[in-house]
Amino acid sequence: MAETSFDQLGLLPPLLQAVREQGYEHPTPVQEQAIPLVMAGRDLMAGAQTGTGKTAAFALPILQRLAPLASTSASPARHPVRALVLTPTRELAIQVEQSFRDYGKHLPLRSTVVYGGADMDAQIRELRRGVEVLVATPGRLLDHVQSKTVMLNQVGILTLDEADRMLDMGFLPDIRRIIALLPAVRQNLLFSATFPDEIRGLVKSLLRNPAEVQVAARNAVAELVTHVVHPVAREKKRELLSYLIQTRELKQVLVFCGTRIGANRLAHQLRKDHIQADAIHGDKSQAERLVALENFKAGKTAVLVATDVASRGLDIEGLPQVINFDIPHSPEDYIHRIGRTGRAGTAGEAISLVAPPDLEALAAIERLIKRKLESTLVPGFQPDGGTVATLVSGNGGGREGRRGPRRSEAPRPQAQRPPQPQQKAPRPIGDPIFSRPYEPAPRAADEAPKPQESQQSKRRPPQVAALLGGVKR
Repeated sequence: MAETSFDQLGLLPPLLQAVREQGYEHPTPVQEQAIPLVMAGRDLMAGAQTGTGKTAAFALPILQRLAPLASTSASPARHPVRALVLTPTRELAIQVEQSFRDYGKHLPLRSTVVYGGADMDAQIRELRRGVEVLVATPGRLLDHVQSKTVMLNQVGILTLDEADRMLDMGFLPDIRRIIALLPAVRQNLLFSATFPDEIRGLVKSLLRNPAEVQVAARNAVAELVTHVVHPVAREKKRELLSYLIQTRELKQVLVFCGTRIGANRLAHQLRKDHIQADAIHGDKSQAERLVALENFKAGKTAVLVATDVASRGLDIEGLPQVINFDIPHSPEDYIHRIGRTGRAGTAGEAISLVAPPDLEALAAIERLIKRKLESTLVPGFQPDGGTVATLVSGNGGGREGRRGPRRSEAPRPQAQRPPQPQQKAPRPIGDPIFSRPYEPAPRAADEAPKPQESQQSKRRPPQVAALLGGVKR
């Protein structure tokens, strides 16, 4: 069967020209299915993994629908916001808006992006020029609404990108407040890599008779990704990571940590091991994050340590390895993480460093993806005693495996009360730097503007505050 070309999708000549200039000849499956539906005005629920071309799947048809309304006038009034795209993170917002610029370069349409952690005044100047396409993170968009620097009363198309991630980060209340400000009659598009039950509930309340596009099975993982689990004593994780990077001469590695503090500490320890490493997370300024990402892409940095929040929207071609230093508590996050590798037809490797406390999270991941992950012991780093057998067997559900071999000792007679210090003795933790529990950082705070970044929230008009139900930023 001959491949479909972009010319067969009914796109306007200016859009086809831009697509060719980007070097694309054939649409991906999600583009081939979604573009005609969006151009026809249908509400859409699309499931697609990262790296499948989903941004073009909504950017191209949105530009096509807005083209008849485009104006060459310089008046801001002739360029109202007609399409709104909400994304969970700054990096993804920047990437999406750049796609609109690239594909719409031959059309008289304007676009801009607003996100937390950046200069509010510069964003206000862009908005006052007038834009038809606005890409935004929810928190910063509400700041502009409260400051009366953006009007959403002419939005005809709403797109939620990475909808599952926005729900994970706690943005659902903000999203509902934004939806309440939009015209009731509009087109709604929802793109998500996974479809937990919360997404299904949002779909029912937001979309009207939606078309559904699913280019991969629900919660599927990329077929070209090799999964490897290395059982390791918890206190030896950092040493094992350095060992793998150095002995395998890994040159471009994305490492996931559960917390921002943990990411900073791990990058620092890797640099002490003479490995060029940097960290990217929500506490970094936007300029710092962009520099870290560019250095990583250019090969100046061999290892980029990231939190889940910061990783969203990272578009790195041909990323060979992803390493889970901390196993994600949410199994869906595992799919998002490894989606950074094995993209666009290239092979990738997902390596997970699993200590005894990670066994339950590992078992949840295996249940979700419906496969056992291969375990490989690295001599000198494995856990002690019976925990090795538990990890290699992949049995993460039992209390013994989760808490380590010390709990498998014969119980004391019930009549004898154990000494209090032994009852509350902590598990051995090794290096105190890594004694912090492996818990993900609060996600919604990642792109929320810090108090010192803007004084706009101090001047909220009472009418808007009442309309938004007393939004607190």
